[in-house]
Amino acid sequence: MSDEIIEEKPVQAKKQKTKADKQAEHIDRIKRTLTASLIGIFAGGLSYYISITYGKDTGLLAFMIMVAGIVVQKHIFMLLHMDTEKLGAKDWFYQSFMTFAFWFMSWTILLTAMPK
Repeated sequence: MSDEIIEEKPVQAKKQKTKADKQAEHIDRIKRTLTASLIGIFAGGLSYYISITYGKDTGLLAFMIMVAGIVVQKHIFMLLHMDTEKLGAKDWFYQSFMTFAFWFMSWTILLTAMPK
């Protein structure tokens, strides 16, 4: 056996975030969530409008409107000067889920309130 000494590299601490950095990140997350929610509500309202205008068999079109809202999110974030470079797959999944959830709730509530 050899008596090799393995040097351990010192563990570098993560960059400590200041309180202002944490607050800025929190505000950015709130803006992204609010934007995704508003896109979902808008898509739900548009889906409802199309369903009452063109008849009840517009479910696929309504779903495609919601998907379009998800696809357009990145461009809307860029228009609102939000940093999208640091967002990972989990973040985009969360944003997409928020859009879907609000689309579904808005469209369902409007359809159930529709007079027959």
